[in-house]
Amino acid sequence: MSIDKPWDGRFTEPTDAFVEAFTASVSFDKRLYRQDIAGSVAHAKMLAHVGVLTEAERDAIVKGLLEIQAEIDAGTFTWSVALEDVHMNIESCLIARIGEAGKKLHTGRSRNDQVATDLRLYLRDSVDAIDGSIRRVQQALISVAEREADAIMPGFTHMQVAQPVTFGHHMLAWFEMLQRDRERFADCRKRINVMPLGSAALAGTSYPIDRVFTAQALGFAAAAENSLDAVSDRDFAVEFAADAALLMVHLSRISEELVLWSSSQFDFVELPDAFCTGSSIMPQKKNPDVPELVRGKSGRVIGDLVALLTLIKGQPLAYNKDNQEDKEPLFDALDTIQGCLRAYGDLIPNIRVKRQTMLLAAKRGFSTATDLADYLVRNGVAFRDAHEVVGRVVRYGIDGGKDLEELTLNELQQFSPAIGQDVFDVLTVTGSVAARRHLGATAPEQVRQAIGRARARLGGLPGNRFPDQA
Repeated sequence: MSIDKPWDGRFTEPTDAFVEAFTASVSFDKRLYRQDIAGSVAHAKMLAHVGVLTEAERDAIVKGLLEIQAEIDAGTFTWSVALEDVHMNIESCLIARIGEAGKKLHTGRSRNDQVATDLRLYLRDSVDAIDGSIRRVQQALISVAEREADAIMPGFTHMQVAQPVTFGHHMLAWFEMLQRDRERFADCRKRINVMPLGSAALAGTSYPIDRVFTAQALGFAAAAENSLDAVSDRDFAVEFAADAALLMVHLSRISEELVLWSSSQFDFVELPDAFCTGSSIMPQKKNPDVPELVRGKSGRVIGDLVALLTLIKGQPLAYNKDNQEDKEPLFDALDTIQGCLRAYGDLIPNIRVKRQTMLLAAKRGFSTATDLADYLVRNGVAFRDAHEVVGRVVRYGIDGGKDLEELTLNELQQFSPAIGQDVFDVLTVTGSVAARRHLGATAPEQVRQAIGRARARLGGLPGNRFPDQA
C-alpha cells in the first residue's frame, strides 16, 4: 500500500523501495519521540498564541500528540519506514487521528529546525542523566578513599616505583578526572540549550511566530540568532561526543590500573567475582572482563567523535541530508558511556584492597630516595649535591640488595656527614607519606580533608578555587 508523503505534489513517481529504506532514519531516530512531541506541543501553543491556530485547534493537536506519546510509551504504536523518520510518523498519525487541525501543526517550521530542536532537547536531557551517573561513580570513589585514606601503596612514574602515596589519594585522583568531565558536560550543556525552532528550512518563516515564547516553553536559555546556522549547526553534537570521548579515555586509564592491580604480578586489589569471568580451559583464572571491556569501549566512542567531525567538515550551509548520520554515533556514544558508568558505579565500592601487599611493594624500589634528598637539603646540602649523594646511596643499595631503610647509619654516613640518626624518620614509607601535609598532597590527614571538599563539590560545579583550609 502506498503511503502519501508530504512532498508528493512535486513528484510524478513513487520513491524507489530501496531508496525509501536506505534514506529512512526512523529505526534509530524514533528514540527522539518524547522530545519531538514536546517540541510540537510548544510549537502548537505558540501558533495559537500568535493567532495562527485557534484555541480549539491547539487543544486538539496537544491532546492528539499526548495520546500518541502514550501509545509509544506503551509499545503499541506502529512505526513506518515509508514515512522516513520520527517526525513524519508522528505527524501522519496525528493527522489521521484529528484531521484538518493536524495538517496545520507544521505551519512555520521545517523538519530541518524540528530535528535540530529534538536533538538538542535529547542531549540536554542526556547531559543531566550523565551528570548523575558520573556523580555516582565519584561517590563510590569517595567511599573507597575514606576507607583507605591511610593505606600505603607505591606511586609510579614511567611505571617505575617513584614515591609512596596513599590509596585514598589515588582514588581522589580518579575523582578529579571525573570532576573535570562533569564540568565539561555542564559547559557543553550551555551551547546545547539554544533553540533552533522557528528557523524553518533555513531562512525563517513569514508567519508572525514568537520564538521567545517557544524557547521559554521548552526551557531553552535562548533562541538561535541565525536561521542558516541554526538548522545546520552540529557543533554541539561534536562537543558532546568530544566530552564523551575524553570521559571514556579517563575510564580507560582507570581500567588499565584495575587490570594491572588485580593481576598476580601486582596483587594490590581483588575485584568482586560478579564483575569477572573465568577461563574455559584454565580453572585458576579470574579475568577482569569489565575493566578490559570498558578500556576497549573507549575506542568506539573516540570513533564516534571522529565520525561526527568527518560528517560536518565538508558541508556547505545550510542543512544537508548528511546530517541524518549524526544520530547513530551520538546515540552510541551516549549508550556506551552510560553503560560504563553504571558498571563502575557498581564495581568500585566493592573493590577489596590488599593493604599488606601494597605496603611491601611501596618499600621496594627505593621509593623514599627523594625524602633522603630533602633531608640532606634541610641539613644544609645544596639540592643538586644531595641528588648526587642519594644516587650513589641507591647504587650502593642495589649492589648490596638492600632498600634505603634497611641500610645502617654507618653505611649511610659513608656518603655524607650531614646524615644523622634522625634520617630513619624519613626513610620509612609511613614517614614519607605523613610528611606530605600540604594542600593536594598524599598525607592521610590531607586525604581526609580533600574527601570533605570532594563531597561538597558533588553538590554543584563550583569551578577552580582555593578551598578554605581553616
